[in-house]
Amino acid sequence: MKRWLLIILAAMSLGGCGYNDFQRLDEQTKSAWSEVLNQYQRRADLVPNIVATVKGEANFEQETLTKVIEARAKATSIQVTPETLNNPEAFAKFQAAQGELSGALSRLMVTVERYPDLKANQGFRDLRVQLEGTENRITVARNRYIQAVQEYNVLSRSFPTNLTAMAFSYKPKSNFAVQNEAQISTPPQVDFGTKK
Repeated sequence: MKRWLLIILAAMSLGGCGYNDFQRLDEQTKSAWSEVLNQYQRRADLVPNIVATVKGEANFEQETLTKVIEARAKATSIQVTPETLNNPEAFAKFQAAQGELSGALSRLMVTVERYPDLKANQGFRDLRVQLEGTENRITVARNRYIQAVQEYNVLSRSFPTNLTAMAFSYKPKSNFAVQNEAQISTPPQVDFGTKK
């Protein structure tokens, strides 16, 4: 009888310690992260088609294309594993590479505005729509990941589940950060000039 009572008490104490919540939220963050990677891969797969279409424009700026190609190569060369989520340095490196690719693609799209023939190219317009849709999907996937990590991190820092986190080495997970946080926290200088 005492043995069964101890087993029931042990099961009840484990249920209240948050262990199962850690398992659920850990899987939720991994799932959300997989979707982020899926969307980044979709974007990386679009880049060669965009570059090939743009290369067809006779006078297109080669430097802009080269930066896109280099940024894609860097972003796809980083090996991402489940451990990346628990390694802030590797996570930051991955995030920086993806940020470079986003920046290079943005500059490419701005540059395209100067080429009316390219803007009129149906194949390029289709690729541009696909890229814009993918960028939106990346944003949604990142937001879901951010939310999943937030839930996990709150659980790992709240009492009494923080004791379970310490006992089972559940460390807080890295989250996305803004690369230019200091720059965007400073209000922009607006000078409309003075008319005389």
